[in-house]
Amino acid sequence: MTTSAGHAAKADYGYDAPNVVVKLFLIGATLVVLGVLFAKRVFTLPTTFIDPSTFISAGVFLAVSGIWMIVGSRSLKFRTRDRLMKDLALRGDENTLDVGCGRGLLLIGSAKRLTTGKAMGVDIWQTMDQSGNDPSVTLQNAEREGVSSKIKIVTGDARKLPFDNATFDVITSSWAIHNIPTPQEREQALAEMLRVLKPGGKLALIDIQYYRQYKKFFEGRPEVSFEMKGPDFTFLIPSHLILLKKNG
Repeated sequence: MTTSAGHAAKADYGYDAPNVVVKLFLIGATLVVLGVLFAKRVFTLPTTFIDPSTFISAGVFLAVSGIWMIVGSRSLKFRTRDRLMKDLALRGDENTLDVGCGRGLLLIGSAKRLTTGKAMGVDIWQTMDQSGNDPSVTLQNAEREGVSSKIKIVTGDARKLPFDNATFDVITSSWAIHNIPTPQEREQALAEMLRVLKPGGKLALIDIQYYRQYKKFFEGRPEVSFEMKGPDFTFLIPSHLILLKKNG
């Protein structure tokens, strides 16, 4: 696929948590403006124990956090993906699954390393989790990356994966499971990934917030062995990577 100028169009993997980024900038800007107004005594603070610089500092921090989120989405997450793929050391003949594939970051990353294998992606396509999250965009990215013949995507919920037991050699998931609202449902998604993973298969899960829950869940499973790596600061909030093997 080429652009009107004749150049090959590049894949676009969007912005992660776009609503969060917008809120960081809006709240940050509001705090900075309030701090300046308080400092110039346009308004009076309700107490003398609050310094106007506190508002300004907090606002700047939130704005920098928003910028970090953008840089993470447009640059840092690709380096994180490449490190994850290096850890997986794919042979090329595996059938892989990316849970919460979104616009295809790990799905296409896997497909690029496959020869005879195939890459499957599953998602419920929520745009609050990633901007422009839509299956047509994922397919377009796969075409632009030259791997459209190696991938297939389906609509499905991580809590009830639409696949048979022991279907996949490798399963990946990046910054997706934390969007599931309750601990019980997150554990249901983890159990589903183990269900569809073949004996001897590998799982790589990178996520924020609930990595301790994931670690505790897998520690209670005698059929797996795993290691945890991190923290990683792709999105400022620390992420951790779990590399797991399902014992054959």
